[in-house]
Amino acid sequence: MRGDYQQLVDEISAALGAPATLEDRDFGLIAFGAHEGDDDLVMDPVRTRSILQRRSTAAVRAWFEAFGIARAKTALRIPPDPAAGVFKGRICLPVRHRGIVQGYVWLLDDGHLTDLELGGGGAPPDPRIEQAMESASGIGALLAAEARAGAELGDLLRTLLVSRPTERTAAAAALRDGLRSAADAPLLVVAVTPWDVPETDHAPLPNLPGLLAACALPAANGAAEEPPGPAAPSGTPAASGGRRSAPVPPMRATADAPSLAALVRLRSPAALAAAHTVAEHLLRSPRAGGGPAPGGTDARTLPGAAGLGTPVRDLAGLPTAWHEALAAARAARAEPRLGPVAEWDTIGAYRLLTGLPSVEPDPPVRPLLTPAHSELARTAEVFLDCAGQAGRAAQALGIHRQTLYYRLGRVEKLTGLDLDEGGDRLLLHMALKTARL
Repeated sequence: MRGDYQQLVDEISAALGAPATLEDRDFGLIAFGAHEGDDDLVMDPVRTRSILQRRSTAAVRAWFEAFGIARAKTALRIPPDPAAGVFKGRICLPVRHRGIVQGYVWLLDDGHLTDLELGGGGAPPDPRIEQAMESASGIGALLAAEARAGAELGDLLRTLLVSRPTERTAAAAALRDGLRSAADAPLLVVAVTPWDVPETDHAPLPNLPGLLAACALPAANGAAEEPPGPAAPSGTPAASGGRRSAPVPPMRATADAPSLAALVRLRSPAALAAAHTVAEHLLRSPRAGGGPAPGGTDARTLPGAAGLGTPVRDLAGLPTAWHEALAAARAARAEPRLGPVAEWDTIGAYRLLTGLPSVEPDPPVRPLLTPAHSELARTAEVFLDCAGQAGRAAQALGIHRQTLYYRLGRVEKLTGLDLDEGGDRLLLHMALKTARL
């Protein structure tokens, strides 16, 4: 199907004699035509970034949408604006199907399209524009069909991920039928949190290597009622060593956030490059991150993050892989040093902490987790991350060792814990890490 897009884009480029680019409605690149000549200005920064990064920035998107492209039903002209990186004017062909915008075709105007009649104001459009709009209509039908197919696979994936263990075999069989031969390859689940749950109409999946299906899971339906237990931990918990630790965020910043699950096909269980590509692309989506966090704080202070579960070959294992991926995403969002994309087997102690039920912090630690004592909480966490080595902790915090001892004394007085006791240290360390989640 991607070849069909390229053929239609090339038809538009040939009809109008201008390089064309096709993007979906979220400004993700689908196909582009080659441009002729040696004029470097034809490849202005906006077009170059779109091709190289396969997506336009949010600022570029807002700039173009200000011209009404999302509402347009006919071709419209966009003037150049060097200050915005748009050195050449553009003609935008809205790509629609049954009244719903599916994407946009962009044509760079080097001057020879300036007098081209687009059909506005009652004047008939140039025949070349009519021909281009017919091709754009064909693109719209293809995108709509792909969106429907992707939505069906996404629905099957969602059904499997939220199913009870007793329903898992039937749900896995239905997804296998939908995936066909792709179900025989190693599969991996990517979780992105938080995620803006989409509207009822579905956008097509981005053209990314190995991406098979995706579904948004609202907070209330983000996990099965009987979730599988966490896998046995391997390795040792990660420690920040001499790195600075971020302030402890408010409780429950992401545990109840809507998330996205994406199913990726791998070449082999060890070849995770495709999954990382999918995760990094999705994190650049305008749907990733944002939304109000509990307690009235702004969730954008904690950017979105992605997690990768363990590759599986049996579709019935996808719910477990989903819980692993979501745990890794939550850990990456809580600990910036782990992200923005974290793999399940690299998150250390969070493999255990993310499997614990959501409860209020332990009473002795609760006063330390208030905003008034955030600096003391950070000091205690860095000290414990450094295995209680005062010199390393003071260096990581950028303070004198005596200042560290003074703060730790305040922590002990505030919590009633003895930081010379291993049990008290473990309790405090777990409480601080759990607070990040």
